[in-house]
Amino acid sequence: MNHRDGLRVAMNSFLELHGLSISGTINTFDRVIFKGHLNGFFPDGAFGRYLSRRGILLKDAGRFFEAETQRIRDHVVSLAAAAGRPVEYLAGSSTHRSGMSKEARARAIAERDGVTEGLVCVLSVVEPCRSFAVAPNRQTRRLEVVRRPRKCLHYYLYLINPEFGWMHLRLQTWAPFEIQIYVNGREWLARQMDQAGIRYRRSDNKITQVDDFGPITALCERFAHTDWPPVLERQATLVNPLLPDIERAGFPGYWWVIDQCEYASDVLFTDRAALEAIQGDLVTAAVTALGASDVLHFLGRKPHPAFAGEVTIDSKKRAQGCRVRFRLKANAVKFYDHANVFRVETTINNPREFKVLRSPEDATDRPPRWCPMTKGVANFWRYAEVAHAANGRLLNTLARVHLTGEATPELDALCRPGTATGPRVAAFNPIHPDTANLFAAVLSGDFTINGFRNRDLQGKLYPAAAKDAAETKRRTHRTSRLIAKLRGHGLITRVKNSRLYRLTARGLKAMWPAVRFRRIDFPSTFREAQAA
Repeated sequence: MNHRDGLRVAMNSFLELHGLSISGTINTFDRVIFKGHLNGFFPDGAFGRYLSRRGILLKDAGRFFEAETQRIRDHVVSLAAAAGRPVEYLAGSSTHRSGMSKEARARAIAERDGVTEGLVCVLSVVEPCRSFAVAPNRQTRRLEVVRRPRKCLHYYLYLINPEFGWMHLRLQTWAPFEIQIYVNGREWLARQMDQAGIRYRRSDNKITQVDDFGPITALCERFAHTDWPPVLERQATLVNPLLPDIERAGFPGYWWVIDQCEYASDVLFTDRAALEAIQGDLVTAAVTALGASDVLHFLGRKPHPAFAGEVTIDSKKRAQGCRVRFRLKANAVKFYDHANVFRVETTINNPREFKVLRSPEDATDRPPRWCPMTKGVANFWRYAEVAHAANGRLLNTLARVHLTGEATPELDALCRPGTATGPRVAAFNPIHPDTANLFAAVLSGDFTINGFRNRDLQGKLYPAAAKDAAETKRRTHRTSRLIAKLRGHGLITRVKNSRLYRLTARGLKAMWPAVRFRRIDFPSTFREAQAA
């Protein structure tokens, strides 16, 4: 089973369970923020050498910086004038206080002026940044270049790109001229579907209906393997007129990194009513039944005594619906609803929490090894793999949620002898502690991708090692009988041509209510009765 097949199995458990109510799925990036850094400026003494190569004395650096800033301002204003678009100065660095974000202001301008392609507007604002300055050193009594925080003018250029749709560029006008470029995968996908003649409907940033899901997967895969440096360099060249002078001075151009990204798996239900029928149960189970170990599992980590970090689960009601977020340090996975779309979304702010397979930089015969993932744009495809897997693990867990109104017949079926595989097997007692422990072991997230063998299930049922060979044999035989019983009730199925077993859609429906009743519902009801 390859990596993609494993992700498909993890996702399909949720899709199989609610398949009659689902029209299709879309898996691709949502919001992505790239940043460009002129890394050649940052080593000790490098920026001083840059000034020297430009023929600038340290005592004249202030006037030089001001002149460079003015060049950028004149260039950006000329771009806006050539396109006939407005340049607006914002008095505050945050427009949220006034109830309107910068993007909302730009979209309002686009709608007001009927802009459908090209530059929409330029917003300028003074914001904090890390910059260079020339200051005296009291010990050496000489001028030197230092890095320090300051505020300077930033330009936000909002545009509608023919390929990427709505996007923006943010340029720092004072050295080191950092640039930020925002793109959205859903905007790109919509443009691709327009070109392919695929009809669809949108609501906000969600695609709510697609006539033909066939080409969608291939399109999303193509976006995940975009060659970003040429794309980003074209945009940087457009707005920063200083780049030719910087390169002539012997310093490289921008080094591009992924500053933030969101990867979303959208499950499109046939209508809003079908989604609302399960949304409340999903939210309740996520908030009450899931814990820190589940969050670690979603984001590809295992519990470890040496782990030091913050894990949180929180929910928030919004006008569109309810959002539940699972956060592990700087990264998070969440789900929420919008119209008929159930979205599971992974946000990666710190990629070093994940691994990427990398070959040695020197030309040796050493094999590739797993290394902490960096923010370089070359890892964009790996961001997609990591986030897709996280979304799949959360969806697979949500497939086990007890759904109101469906638990009683499923529990009743467990209380009757099973004949799914032909031979008659005994009934389960769903509220017996041994049954709850067995079901919880089978539902373990560790078996989501590859399934489980007899020895894997033994590891869950018997945490302590066997004392002797006879006990090992007894455990193996008992686990085999339990697997046969689970198969007889149709709760698990054998993977073809292997000794692996995996959950069925019926197993997900039947076992989770039994575990929930035993561990959550019954204890809480008992406590309430005692209190009364």
